[in-house]
Amino acid sequence: MKQRIYDSRAQEIVEFTPRVAGEIGMYVCGPTVQSESHIGHLRSALVYDQMRRWFAATGHRVTLIRNVTDIDDKILEKSQQGQAAGGFEEWWALAYRIEREFTAAYEAIGVLAPTYEPRATANIREMIALIERLIERGHAYPAADGSASVYFDTASWPEYGALTRQKRDQMEDAADSEPVGKRDPRDFALWKAHRESEPDTAAWPSPWGLGRPGWHIECSAMASRYLGGEFDIHGGGLDLRFPHHENEMAQSTAAGYGFARHWIHNGLVNTGGQKMSKSLGNSLFASELLQAARPIVLRYYLGSAHYRSVLDYSAEALEEAETAFSRVESFLDRAWRFVVETQANPVAGEAHAALYLGAHNGSTSSEALPDAFVAAMLDDFGVPQALAVLHGAVRAGNTAIDAGDADAVLARAGEVVAMLDVLGIDPRSEEWGGSSTFEASAGGETAALDALVGALIEQRAQARVDKDFATSDAIRDRLLEAGITLEDNPTGTRWSLT
Repeated sequence: MKQRIYDSRAQEIVEFTPRVAGEIGMYVCGPTVQSESHIGHLRSALVYDQMRRWFAATGHRVTLIRNVTDIDDKILEKSQQGQAAGGFEEWWALAYRIEREFTAAYEAIGVLAPTYEPRATANIREMIALIERLIERGHAYPAADGSASVYFDTASWPEYGALTRQKRDQMEDAADSEPVGKRDPRDFALWKAHRESEPDTAAWPSPWGLGRPGWHIECSAMASRYLGGEFDIHGGGLDLRFPHHENEMAQSTAAGYGFARHWIHNGLVNTGGQKMSKSLGNSLFASELLQAARPIVLRYYLGSAHYRSVLDYSAEALEEAETAFSRVESFLDRAWRFVVETQANPVAGEAHAALYLGAHNGSTSSEALPDAFVAAMLDDFGVPQALAVLHGAVRAGNTAIDAGDADAVLARAGEVVAMLDVLGIDPRSEEWGGSSTFEASAGGETAALDALVGALIEQRAQARVDKDFATSDAIRDRLLEAGITLEDNPTGTRWSLT
């Protein structure tokens, strides 16, 4: 079965085949760093993190680019408002501070760092080059009023509107700049002339005069720089589909690039049945959410709905997520104890528990996963169905513990750990700092296991000093039965799992 995804441009489920076998290039629109991150930002970042982890689990090398828009009308406006109120924070300092807050929030819920995270201000040269290319090809023009602004000529590109299937004459006017100097109200800014009311630090020299890039050209230039003229997937929130992604696709394809082969859009977040918005005063900030729930539970919750669906947040639903995830943790705790207690000796128990319940730390292969889980993820990243498989394995594992069926316990526990790893919610993995209640942290050479084996090695060494070779051999044999091999060398004794 091949990977299937919902392509927003095709508006249907399609089979996904990477442009280059074994490699996947993804560009995800990152935040405009003007204000604190909220639940919508977290959900969007998490959606593409889940996809990235799944692609990695199926053997692909993933290059994921998530940009930072650190120069924008909103950032300048926010900085000016702060200064008018007596503050001293410059626009660039505001942008950097908010960017760090976003990074901390993403890290808190286990979102892996992107392969590259370019800032708009570090790619001005590439943006200017792309604008020049569009002018040369007849798809952009300097403003008629003699200012330094440059606009995309929407009338010059017959495919404008292809992403959202809109006719050009039915589209809204571009709202990214004043209509002065435009040929058509729908033409959007590629380069914005510097204004006297804006700080000099927010302007760069260009062939058309001092100014700064428009929002849409930023992503086109950065995507092409880091992924090439054509790449596999462009993702972002559904609210970016128009005008941002429509304009991105138009200017990139008009420049002669294939750009994104597939478009993916994640659903938005409601609160109490209403669309979340600052004007309604119902925004849920990341800092508030991270106080309301354990970060790993917040990740579980935000990722539990299908990525294309609306997530309707409620405190009750978050509490239910805590209960559901606690069942998973409880099973793994029971399984660990069961394995330890049913072995012939503590060392054997710890060794078997570490082997079968050890955190994968990102090394899971799809071969270790239940077929139903794999099928769910291959079907447009069906995380809700995948979670159903996870909880089914937990129930089966608990039943096996009650029945004393060691083989079934180990099999189900191994499946659970593998699924948790793919979803980024294995509580004993390094990224979560072993945040569960297990007696020993997972992994083949855990601190607890190392201490136990080390103690026996010391007893064996003393027995050899005392020429008590029967005891020395007995300790070695006990460890071997537990799957642990000893290797004596001039510097001491090393152990490893066989």
